[in-house]
Parts: sequence; structure tokens; C-alpha cells
Amino acid sequence: MFEWFVLLGPVWQALLATLFTYAVTAAGAGLVFCVRGVGRTALDAMMGFAAGVMTAASFWSLLSPAMELAGEMGMNVALTAFCGLMAGGGLLWAGDWAYGRMAARGGPATEGARRRLMLMAGMTLHNIPEGMAVGVAFGSLAHGLDGATLPAACMLAVGVGIQNFPEGAAVSLPLLRDGLGRGKAFFLGQLSAVVEPLAGVAGAVLVLGAQRMLPGMLSFAAGAMLYVAIAELIPESLANERRGLMAVVTLAGFGVMMVLDVALG
Repeated sequence: MFEWFVLLGPVWQALLATLFTYAVTAAGAGLVFCVRGVGRTALDAMMGFAAGVMTAASFWSLLSPAMELAGEMGMNVALTAFCGLMAGGGLLWAGDWAYGRMAARGGPATEGARRRLMLMAGMTLHNIPEGMAVGVAFGSLAHGLDGATLPAACMLAVGVGIQNFPEGAAVSLPLLRDGLGRGKAFFLGQLSAVVEPLAGVAGAVLVLGAQRMLPGMLSFAAGAMLYVAIAELIPESLANERRGLMAVVTLAGFGVMMVLDVALG
């Protein structure tokens, strides 16, 4: 049934695989159309759930594989992970600071717009190394790298895709909570994953060089995601008067993403 896919070149396989992961992200973002008449507490809970998802993904999807890859490549594991993590968080902090300066000078900056920008930046940065990892898996088939098999590459794409469903919701639902229309929240939610097919093709084409870059890129994306969750999503969620419930929902988001990441490897 999938013989046509087997016969394709690695670059085309990577493109189709990452188009699949993008589509699943868009499906997750589409949850905004299934939510009707939601109150403020429920929307705050969604933001907390999104924070839990992003926090778990930052470790199991990004930091953990970054450290494993760094070790396999003979890099300094702790230094690679730490530098990437701080660079990712530092970049978003710098953007946050610059946006605040623009607001102080009378620019078109609002608190909601700033939070939306940070959320989009964090998830987009997260999707770049994910897409590149899928591309590297398919590109490795042409280079005969150890452990490179088509079923393994396909399972990686499926795993990333399933993980992307709650990640798509993690972008679109907080945007809905911030007052954006459903259509715009969905558009921005799916937009965060558009980079995955581009990164997938780049990873397949530049597979050997990309392998050396992946540990740093994964750690960088983890820092960006953690900054968004800690600086934006969690404080907004815990501002709700039902703080205990918000904390539990955040833990639930963390748990769901953890199970998906661990189960799907």
C-alpha cells in the first residue's frame, strides 16, 4: 500500500512526513472551533494546561534527546545543554525587553500582543528542531548512518505528529483566551508549525551537518519554550482565584505530554 512512499527519495519522504506533523498541529489548533461558551476560569485552565504541555515537551522532546545526542557525538553534555537552554531563554527575554522598550516609547505594543508574540516564538522555535530531526532521520537513509531505517524514521514522524496535537492546542487555546477570534487563533496556532516541513527538508539535505547542530538547536528550543511557560502562561493561569485548580490542570498538561513523549519515544 505504501510502496510509492518507499520508492521516493529521502528529501520527498522528509517533506511528506513533516507535512503530516504540520497537519496534526493544525488539527490540535482546530480545537478552538470545538470550544463553545467557555468561561474565564476554563480559559485560564487551558492556559495552565498549555504551560504543562510546553514544560514537559521542553524536557522529553528537546533537552533529553539533546543530551543523548551530545553524548553520542563526544560533546560536553552538560555545557551543550546549558548553553543552548540559556541562549533560547535569553533570546526571548531580549525580545521581551525590546518589546517593552517599544511600548514605553509609544509603539503599538499591548500586553496581549506581547504575550501572543512570545507564545508564537517559543512554539515556532520548538518546531524547527523537531522538523529537522524528522528530516535527518529520512536523510540518514541515503547516507547509511547507524540505525537508520525507514520504519524507524516513519515512527519518529508519527511520534512527533501525535505530540504536535496538544502543542497546536497549546498555542491556539491561550490565544482564544486572550480575546482573539476563533479563526485568527486557529490561523496563528497552525502557523507555528509551518516551519516543520521547511526544517524537515533542510535536515534531509544537510543531514550530516545537521546532526552536529541538533543538540544545540534542541536545547535552544527548550530554553525558549520554558521561558514562555514560566514568564507568560503560568503566571496568567495562576492569577485566577482558583489557584489550586489551575496548578492541578498545569500538572495534567505536563503529565499528558510526558506520557506521549515517553510512550512514543
